[in-house]
Amino acid sequence: MATATTADRGAARVPVRRLTVLYDADCPLCAFLRDWLVKQRQLVPLDLVPAGSAEARRRFPRLDHATTFEEITVVADGGQVYRGPAAWVVCLWALRQYRPMAHRLSTPAGALLARGTVIVASRYREGERDRRVARAGGGAYQRKDGWTYDPGNGWRYTGPGACGGTCSAAD
Repeated sequence: MATATTADRGAARVPVRRLTVLYDADCPLCAFLRDWLVKQRQLVPLDLVPAGSAEARRRFPRLDHATTFEEITVVADGGQVYRGPAAWVVCLWALRQYRPMAHRLSTPAGALLARGTVIVASRYREGERDRRVARAGGGAYQRKDGWTYDPGNGWRYTGPGACGGTCSAAD
């Protein structure tokens, strides 16, 4: 389920006892899915933490938090990091009712379906973000946690402590 990196090669041997789901708290779709996940019967406990929040930074100081706004990120208690389709599949795997579906989605054919679903969700999120920017007058979209989105420049963190307030998602 995880992206095959050198660090993840032994991930299958590490038991997963808890997962932390990092989600965009300002995204209506993400908030809906967070609420849905909380209501499901969990075989593996899910902690839902807003991406880029002080709590996320405290729990995962070495994680690239800017990328957690681009796609769903799930971190297992053993240190495994799942992004995009793999993150959705591991979330389903943690749920009693959806574990069989997660196993089907982890096959090559199922992975194509999971990837397509993530692409559709990403396009929806982009549209929602653009609508929020347009409602705000077409300029930059400012979040309460210090992140700002400017359509011309992308995400920039202007909150306390990071790069003297000059960090961007590309940094």
